[in-house]
Amino acid sequence: MSTRTRIVEATPSEVWDVLADGWLYPVWVVGASRMREVDDHWPDAGAKLHHSVGVWPALIDDTTEVLDSVRTQHLRLRARGWPAGEAEVELRLVPHDTDTEVSITEDVVKGPGLLMPKPLRDVQIAIRNTETLKRLAYIAENR
Repeated sequence: MSTRTRIVEATPSEVWDVLADGWLYPVWVVGASRMREVDDHWPDAGAKLHHSVGVWPALIDDTTEVLDSVRTQHLRLRARGWPAGEAEVELRLVPHDTDTEVSITEDVVKGPGLLMPKPLRDVQIAIRNTETLKRLAYIAENR
């Protein structure tokens, strides 16, 4: 699994508030283009975000589901974007003085993405998730 970490100049609660607002998902997640619906119980286990990925007009409608969630500590997701496949993503929030160390770990778990050798997958995922963490930080730090 590819892991990226960033210190965010915000408290774990402030970072969590961004993660807990499902409508913000396409603002900080690289590749997500728009939200169609957010389950009322997001980000509790079993809740789904109904989003689109890609660039208009070639958008794919799919979902991301919460597998596990502990408020202000971690969020584990199953992100779908078929026909590309599915990935498992985990975000961890650790207090770091007055800031938060946020890590994101991801790998493909189903679909054609598994055909790509893991070292190549990890490079691609790491580049995308470095930008994802940057976007998340911008929102949490400036809300």
